[in-house]
Amino acid sequence: MSKVNNPCFNFENTYINLPKSFYSEINLSPVKKPELVIFNEDLSKSLGLDNEYLKSQEGLEILAGNKKVDGGEYIAQAYCGHQFGHFTMLGDGRAVMIGEQKVSKDIEITKKKSNKFDIQLKGSGRTPYSRSGDGRAVLGPMLREYIISEAMYNLGMPTTRSLAVLKTGEKVYRESVKEGAILTRIASSHLRFGTFEYAANYLGKEGVKILADYAIDRHYSHIKDSENKYLSLLEEVTKAHAYLVAKWQSVGFIHGVMNTDNMTISGETIDYGPCAFMDIYNPETVFSSIDVHGRYAYKNQPNIASWNICRFAETLLQLIDDDEEASIDMAQKVLNKYTDLYFENWIYNMRCKLGIFDKEEENKSIIEDLLSMMEKYKEDFTNTFVSLTYKKDMDRGMFITSEFKGWYENWQERLKSQGKSLDEVYELMKKSNPVVIPRNHRVEEALKAADNGDLTVMEKLLCVLKNPYEYKENMEEYRQLAEPTDLPYRTYCGT
Repeated sequence: MSKVNNPCFNFENTYINLPKSFYSEINLSPVKKPELVIFNEDLSKSLGLDNEYLKSQEGLEILAGNKKVDGGEYIAQAYCGHQFGHFTMLGDGRAVMIGEQKVSKDIEITKKKSNKFDIQLKGSGRTPYSRSGDGRAVLGPMLREYIISEAMYNLGMPTTRSLAVLKTGEKVYRESVKEGAILTRIASSHLRFGTFEYAANYLGKEGVKILADYAIDRHYSHIKDSENKYLSLLEEVTKAHAYLVAKWQSVGFIHGVMNTDNMTISGETIDYGPCAFMDIYNPETVFSSIDVHGRYAYKNQPNIASWNICRFAETLLQLIDDDEEASIDMAQKVLNKYTDLYFENWIYNMRCKLGIFDKEEENKSIIEDLLSMMEKYKEDFTNTFVSLTYKKDMDRGMFITSEFKGWYENWQERLKSQGKSLDEVYELMKKSNPVVIPRNHRVEEALKAADNGDLTVMEKLLCVLKNPYEYKENMEEYRQLAEPTDLPYRTYCGT
């Protein structure tokens, strides 16, 4: 395969310094006719890339995996995973990392500070980990990941991001014939819990140690000199995910497939497959078509994160202490902190949504009583907090019940007791309550139009989602719920 000179990439590839067992070098599978569908100019600029070059024909050849860029290292990573609780060998079955882009200083491109970001092609063809798959992706799911990942970033969530989506000019066969596509994904790394599970199961103690040292260097260099840096690594990952999942819960985001291979060491959201945002508040909400038992329902996400962290902790036990019992005891003490860490993050997010600045015991009951009413009266999660923030649409439903009026009086008394002006209260609420989210019917509308060649619907949606906390009149149509239907909304992996 031919290479092109490197006009804008600044690769400093470090993953290839790990033992070759951690990855496979890839000869890419060129596609017929790469065509740009959408390009993230702001993200590209932040990465120090050349927008015009990447949108040129030669740039598209790189983003399509037709040509290797000079200085790139084309690899697929090996990893395992507990999928719906069952352990299996996995790996990048349709994704290839082309290199690690070095930027001049630590920046928050993914809401996590880093000076190095993986650039990965998703849907670029078969790898040694594809099993029976074709390694390709289709247009709809790749555009879904673009929309949702960018919405998550703008909502303030730590997340992988999307640089571009290209059509390949080829057909992909799923339940029907689909348009082929490739997404370029950006992450501060693609190290997963499942990467550690792979090392622990197949490479032994030395393999886990090499990987742990690499993860510390890449993401948590401040713990290098800790008395027990591997225990500190467990602490940092635990904190990162207690923070992340609490953020998800605060905006009604449901990941849909929280397998250990879909959890990153950095604490960034990854793998936007059957994800969606909750409309009507119901803790039992599940969207994923494959989650038939509700393992990854909205209410279960905090506990599933804890379960996944336990699987990660098991891989580190042999490094934490030579004495197995002592190692388990030390790890367990860290794991026991997760519930409190999560609750601390969750209640902070929720009290901010209600304009409550200070910590008081009664905050918990105020929050939980509101959520209980929202569930009882089937109120929309996002719009309820918008109504409270902007005093809108409060002449119907839950808002006109005596139950809500009693709660409202208690809430107002709580706000008065904290010594903050109402302007300060509502400013905090505005910063904490998105006016718009990528509502499921709007996402489907955009994907359907794009599939028919009309990108304007998606472009308008992305424009609205760019500033979700800023109220504007043109957002009103994007706050509306979908028309009632007898069938629940379902999402699919898209693989």
